[in-house]
Amino acid sequence: MIKVVVIGGGKGQSALLRGLKNIEDIHLTAIVTVADDGGSTGRLREEFDIPGMGDIRNVMVALAESETMISQIMNYRFDESKRSSLAGHNLGNLILTALTEESGSFMGAVTNMSKVLNVKGDVFPASTDVITLCARMEDGTIVRGESNIPKYLNSIEEVYYDVVVEATKESVAAIQSADIILFGVGSLYTSIIPNVIIPEINEAIRTSKAKKVYYCNAMSQPGETEGYTGEDHVDAIIKHGVEHIDLVVRASDKVPEDVIRNYQEEGSHMIRFAHENHDYAILSQELLEFKNRRIRHSHTKVSDGFKEILEALECPLAVK
Repeated sequence: MIKVVVIGGGKGQSALLRGLKNIEDIHLTAIVTVADDGGSTGRLREEFDIPGMGDIRNVMVALAESETMISQIMNYRFDESKRSSLAGHNLGNLILTALTEESGSFMGAVTNMSKVLNVKGDVFPASTDVITLCARMEDGTIVRGESNIPKYLNSIEEVYYDVVVEATKESVAAIQSADIILFGVGSLYTSIIPNVIIPEINEAIRTSKAKKVYYCNAMSQPGETEGYTGEDHVDAIIKHGVEHIDLVVRASDKVPEDVIRNYQEEGSHMIRFAHENHDYAILSQELLEFKNRRIRHSHTKVSDGFKEILEALECPLAVK
């Protein structure tokens, strides 16, 4: 049994987990950021003084053993156009808030909901603190709040917390015992790195003997990675304390021209690597699917390609 830890947040991490959850002989642990402060998550966080739960909800649904009525309603969102105190709220967020109140802890709520959904593997928040992500831009501007950072359309120098953040002991233990640590897929500065910069998690990653793999984003993100190459993505993760990446997985799919134009209109471009001379290996795989002129990582392609990753890392399971 190979222990695989996936660090991130957002829809990209969920896509990876959907692809990995049905692979035999691996145990999955998802470590998820709780720095989200926008939308329904932000409103509940402010009102109830609890960590951001939106990414946690997405991950639990992704790892649910089967698509049941419960897993489907977890992502139900009340109509924002209606005049209601529930307008815009996500039902799963409300359930997690209620479970937090009932159990007395956010970790208890995540544990209980994971049992209800029959989650395959483990889901741990990176922290149970109520935390605010900050960004220092290249011009010295300081931006507070995860949801505010991409709005400034500025070049990010670093992201950080202005208070000491305590990691969950479960996350640290999972990293310490991992055989493989996967970073991504997701927003570089607001989904992946917010986990990495928590001191105890950072130390656990640096001292871990696990192979470290980064699933590189297919497209740049306005407000975070304009003009970035693949190398810039890896360098940002290393700069924030990971120190070394063993393998980078990049998408090699041919992207339809209308999809590329759609992203270009939004100020986004395809992520390419500037050269091939790196101290990390690069593995190209077909990973993407296209729907409504949008790019998503295909959980089927992720699953099909994982054996090749194990072979590249020389993991024992690869020989089966």
